[in-house]
Amino acid sequence: MSAPPILRLVGERRVSVVRDAGAVWRVLDDDPIESCMVAARVADHGIDPNAIGGELWTRRGANESLCFAGANIIPLRGGLIDLNTFADEAMSTSRRCSSLVGRADLVLPMWQRLEPAWGPARDVRDNQPLMALNTHPSCAIDTGVRQVRPEELDAYLVAAIDMFIGEVGVDPRLGDGGRGYRRRVASLIAAGRAWARFEHGQVVFKAEVGSQSPAVGQIQGVWVHPEWRGMGLGTAGTATLAAVIVGSGRIASLYVNSFNAVARAAYLRVGFAEVGTFATVLLD
Repeated sequence: MSAPPILRLVGERRVSVVRDAGAVWRVLDDDPIESCMVAARVADHGIDPNAIGGELWTRRGANESLCFAGANIIPLRGGLIDLNTFADEAMSTSRRCSSLVGRADLVLPMWQRLEPAWGPARDVRDNQPLMALNTHPSCAIDTGVRQVRPEELDAYLVAAIDMFIGEVGVDPRLGDGGRGYRRRVASLIAAGRAWARFEHGQVVFKAEVGSQSPAVGQIQGVWVHPEWRGMGLGTAGTATLAAVIVGSGRIASLYVNSFNAVARAAYLRVGFAEVGTFATVLLD
């Protein structure tokens, strides 16, 4: 028997912390590509809030409304009343998340409710095509792209930091001198999920499997050294990682800013197809 949900009042509505793992998995399995970031956490750690670093909220049952609230807020299912309720719950305590991310049709209405209290956002990326590939890439792969070794952490960090600043607009070393970001990157390397091509000890291409659920591997952090751009490394390198993910029996996926025409064209050459639209709200 499932444990009873933890109920909290939000105005006249109730928000509960989901305790039924089976109900959560039914939602995650219904669209494994869109739910990959949450499914990866649940697959590794279950649904206990302390284990997954956040709570899974619902208003009227996980099948109808579900939202992950941790370092990121990721709405997974719900109507406008549900999203407003989740937003009210998030605003009822001090903010601990750095972004909202997920389906655009869920993230953007939720942000509209949050913006008067939490805004202005540092950036709102309201149109990020979600792309997927479940067959071998349609272009050549780069056999020079391989898993990064632990002793290569320092060299890899140079590229990772440059990518992060360019993509997010903030230096990940701020606040703690980069210790937290270094641990995050080191954990990806230790898990075999950081990939790169090195030339004379320098990273010229990098990418990671940022989230990996039983069904999907989500590629993130694709970066090519400025001096090596325009040579096809991004396309072939991404194809290499996609081939590895598909070869493991998973769907390869990623999401990209709509205005990044170069990256979108590269992913289309790899064989990725658009399957949805994400949005990301970056907070200070």
